[in-house]
This record gives sequence, structure tokens and C-alpha cells, in this order.
Amino acid sequence: MIAGPFTDSNFRKLFAGRALTNLGDSLYFVAAMWLVYELTGDPFYTGLAGFLTMIPSTFQFLAGPLVDRWPLRRTLFSSQALQAVLVLGIPVAEYYGVLTVELVLVVMPLLSIINEIANPAMVATLPKLIEDSELVAANSAIAVAKKGVDLVGNGIAGILIGLVGATTLFAFNSATFVIAALLFAMLVIPEPSDSDADSPTTPEDEVPTTDGGSASDEQGDVTTADCGADGEELSYIEELRMGFSYIRGTVLTKLMVGAAVLNFTSGITLAAMPSFADSLSLPAALTVFGAAGAYGILMGAFSAGTFIGSIATNLVSQRPLGYTLMGGFGLASACWIVAIAVSWLPVTATLFVVAFIPMGVINIQLASLIQSAPPENIVGRVTSLYSSLSAGAIPFGSLVGGVVTNLLGVQTAMFVVGVGLVCMTAYIAILPELRTLPRVEKTTL
Repeated sequence: MIAGPFTDSNFRKLFAGRALTNLGDSLYFVAAMWLVYELTGDPFYTGLAGFLTMIPSTFQFLAGPLVDRWPLRRTLFSSQALQAVLVLGIPVAEYYGVLTVELVLVVMPLLSIINEIANPAMVATLPKLIEDSELVAANSAIAVAKKGVDLVGNGIAGILIGLVGATTLFAFNSATFVIAALLFAMLVIPEPSDSDADSPTTPEDEVPTTDGGSASDEQGDVTTADCGADGEELSYIEELRMGFSYIRGTVLTKLMVGAAVLNFTSGITLAAMPSFADSLSLPAALTVFGAAGAYGILMGAFSAGTFIGSIATNLVSQRPLGYTLMGGFGLASACWIVAIAVSWLPVTATLFVVAFIPMGVINIQLASLIQSAPPENIVGRVTSLYSSLSAGAIPFGSLVGGVVTNLLGVQTAMFVVGVGLVCMTAYIAILPELRTLPRVEKTTL
């Protein structure tokens, strides 16, 4: 039941702060990608912008050990405060007449680097605030909020760009990060005292800590996982190596390979999307918003689909994960290919919504798997590694996408992601380890 986690005031603050962070991310990504296209009119530069924005995700695994070591509250607050300052630089530059595409291309990756620390910090905080039995409900609530916010943010961003301009959004965007920083500053994640760490406690005395440990004997084995044979604390490199060792040979490795291929094709789509929106046939009622409005509607369609999928995830939570993956990717591939072939905004956007419903379901299932299966004190590392290795192909796909769009045309570039979805469906069906995956709570790494 989703209401369960909301009885905890800390979870409510984390939930609200993350929702605002997601709103800020949606606004600046849509606004920045369109601003680059508007300043240059060249798909290559939108591909380059996508590459620079997403390449930091390839190195998110480097943030994992830091997240597991640093105080989570301070990490979350600092990340939002820094993003607020950086985002505000865009409208300030326009006000003084010094706004260039080069400045946007510098600000975007800096924001992404900060996000690669903030995101695993949020993930690592969640299991410290609630019980494992509530993780699926909590992740569902967070995903619903994220996709709902993305739906609003992506949908209105393009429309507002068409009405008031892209740089106006950045000023509002800065305010969302400021409010999120204040919410994270109010989080209470108690650290154990020295006496608690050195002496046994009863389960009632157990206190979650910011480094993934626990004050109780029940968590002793997890805490010692961060110590070497002589009892000394592991170095950053050793902790990083531990994360690699943990996922090696597990089902996560095979999921990463398939996700990398799919994400490469998705990167091509991100690079081509502004140009694709500019090429679509629009109904007379929507021409007032122009291509920027069409771009926002398409991005909003992605979010609408994953939002619906987030709500519907409980409908398939008792079904085998392998079947969910196969059916989800199969449905998405069919809808995507038809959507690109039609190329009329109302039909294309509607089919995009349907294509991304299974993506919303799959995202929650995999997030819950990653959070519940590993020991609590290495969740940050495992999350960072999975995100880095599976999503690392997106920026390279974006870079290639800009070139492909210029050489072969925007529609060909957009069809590529449909081919990627078909390949992902076949990949899951061929590998028995993936095809026969049980429900999330019964899956072990």
C-alpha cells in the first residue's frame, strides 16, 4: 500500500525534495536541448549537447563509494544548491548579452555531474528510512511522482518555450532547486554514537546510519563488509572494486548488456528529437505553439507513458519479471515503429504514451530489485555501477545520432530505436536466465 511509507516524516521530505529535483531536471533538459537547437539549427549540436549532458552517467560508479561514505543530508543539500547557482547562469548570461551555445554546452554537463552524485544519494537514503517490505510501495510512489512531474515539466516546457522563450524557464528552474535543497536540509538521518557502534543493541534500539551500517548486532555482518581482514576501513578503490565483484556474474550483468544496446538507440532518438518535432505535421490548433511546443508534447508523451506505467506496476508485481520484460519491450517496439511511420503529432504522441507504459513498469521492478537484493551498505555502489554501465551507451548514441540525422534524415534516425526495442525483446527471450526471472522479491543476485 503506497500510503505506508508516508507515515514517516523523513520519507515525506525526501519524496517532496526528489519531486522538485525531478521537475528541475525536466525543465532544464528540455529547455537546454531546444535552446541548443534554436541557437544552431543543427542536429549535430543537439547530439553533442546530449552527449555532454549524459556522458557523466558513464562515470556514476565513481560516486558510489563516495555516497556510501559522505553524510547523505549534506550531500543532498549541496547538490541542489550548486545546481540552483549553475542554472541561474543561463538567464543572467542572456541579460548581459553574452549567451552562447558554448556556455550552454558547458553548463549542461556540470549539472549532470552533480546529478550523478545526488541520484545515488537519494537511492541510498530511501532504504534507511523505511522497511524492506515497503520498498516497492515507496519506489512506486517516487516513480509516480517523478513521472507525473516529468509529464508536467516536459509537457509545459516546450509550450512555455514557444510562448516566453527557453531562458525564462531557467530562472524558475533555479527556484525549484533552492526549495529542494531546503527540504533535504531538514532530513534527519541519525548517526550512531561511538558507544552504540561498540556495543550490542536490541532491535528496538537499532538506528540507521548515513554510511549504510546499523547500531545493532543484527547488521554486524553488513557493517564489516566495509572492513578489510585486519578490521581496517577499506579504501575508496577497494570499495569500488567490491561493488564490481558483487555484480560480476549476476543477472544484473546480462541486463546491463541488453540495456546498453537499447540505450544506445535511445541516445540517437534524443539527438534527433528536436529536428523530428520540427518535421511533424501539426493540427491547426497547435500551430500557435510551433515546433517547440511539438517537442514539449513529445517529451511529455514519454513521461505520460512512464507515469501510467508507474501507477500500474502493482498489477504485474506478482507476475514473473522475465515475462514482464519480454511483453513490455515487445509492446513498446510495435507502438514506436508505427508512431514514426505516421509522423502526425496527435497519433505519434499517443503511440509514444502507449510505448512507454511498460517502460514505467520495468523501471520500478528493476529499481526495487537493485535496492532489496544487495547488502544495505553497498546499495550506493551497486546502483551507481548499474546506472553507469547500462546508461553509459546513451551519450555515445546521442553523439552518433546527430551525425546520422544529418546524413540519413531524421525519420531514419528515429526508426533506429524501434529496431533496438525489437532486439531487446529477442535478447530477453533467448537468454533463459532473463526469460525465467521470477517475481522481484524472489529474485536473488
